[in-house]
Amino acid sequence: MISSRFWQACERFGRDFGRVSLGCLCRILLLILVLGSFTALTRAQDQGSSTSPKGQQTEPPPAAGGPQTDVGPYAVPKKKDEPPPPPPPEKPKKIEGMPDYSIRVDVPLVEVPVMVTTKDGQFISNLTKENFRISEEGTQQTISSFTISDAPITAVLLVEFASGNYYFMNDILLGSYTFANTLKKDDWLAVISYDMKPYILADFTQNKQEVYGALNQLRIPGFSETNLFDALYDALDRVDRIEGHKYIILMTTGIDTFSRINLDQITKKIKNTKDVTIFPISVGWAVRAYFEAQGRAAPHGAMGTRVDQMDYLQADNEMNTFARLTGGRAYFPRFQAEFPEIFRDIGGDIRHQYSIAYHPTNPKLDGSYRKLKVEVVAPDGGPLKFRDQKGKDLKIQVIAREGYTAKHTVE
Repeated sequence: MISSRFWQACERFGRDFGRVSLGCLCRILLLILVLGSFTALTRAQDQGSSTSPKGQQTEPPPAAGGPQTDVGPYAVPKKKDEPPPPPPPEKPKKIEGMPDYSIRVDVPLVEVPVMVTTKDGQFISNLTKENFRISEEGTQQTISSFTISDAPITAVLLVEFASGNYYFMNDILLGSYTFANTLKKDDWLAVISYDMKPYILADFTQNKQEVYGALNQLRIPGFSETNLFDALYDALDRVDRIEGHKYIILMTTGIDTFSRINLDQITKKIKNTKDVTIFPISVGWAVRAYFEAQGRAAPHGAMGTRVDQMDYLQADNEMNTFARLTGGRAYFPRFQAEFPEIFRDIGGDIRHQYSIAYHPTNPKLDGSYRKLKVEVVAPDGGPLKFRDQKGKDLKIQVIAREGYTAKHTVE
């Protein structure tokens, strides 16, 4: 059908256009048909791509995952249902003319080491928090912390070594070696000697051999002056930088000859130094007793300088004061055989003691000195009684520092 019509048209064109051959006309018509069919196919494809089903996405959203090319499907992650964020807190209304400020309250904490022993020096270890009552300037305080310490010690052995009486030096060296023998492997000890000024023979160490080596240097004394107050002040200043509780074992005659620091200044320094307990051990009592029997005072110094008996009594009183202010005990042995027992007592006091802490009811940081009183009572508040194996009442000693100096904050 189509071919007959095609040839009729060719004959008609041949008659009308005689100059054009029949073959050329056929080729021209065939080309027109091919171009028309190609144009129709292209329009159909364009219409199919431009029309898509309703609701179908053609481009992935920015948050979608999956392939990022123009080929293949893509996935849109589903968001979880999240609760709405809480509303922001309301800011306080600012009052005009009032500056911004913050409040900080420093609550001081006072720690008091306490030793409770029998009259014979035996440590009483079965007490509880309810057995202690502590007062500050007459006002009872509430104990917030209570522990029984059995820990390594940090101590300074402060030794008087000056050109003087041989018996004094012999007692000092024997007592120092005896104390060194009581050290345990975890204890820290520094050795300082003094005459006209202090000398650090061994810094803090846990090695007993270093301690013995430091004491072995004390063979030939130098100056005859014994500046006790200067040496003690220097030792307190050094241990004040160390954390924790410290102890000073003071081997001395108690005589101060040439210090720049006076008694009032060293007493104030002791009160202001926290966490330090002083154990003074007086030496040379046998020599002193010998000269006292002859109505004289024992000489002091290389040139045999004589001091009055009142000077020795004053020195004994000062050592008692140093110990009482810091919660320690002063010892006055008459014989060298007493040294081992004394240092066993000191070791027991240092290693076995109660530690009481409280927040004072007076929070003022005014730098004032406040007196303390520690009592041992029964749980009901009455007197606490101890009895020995024979049923006799035992007298107890409560040893604690007499007071402390509050921090001073300058406004």
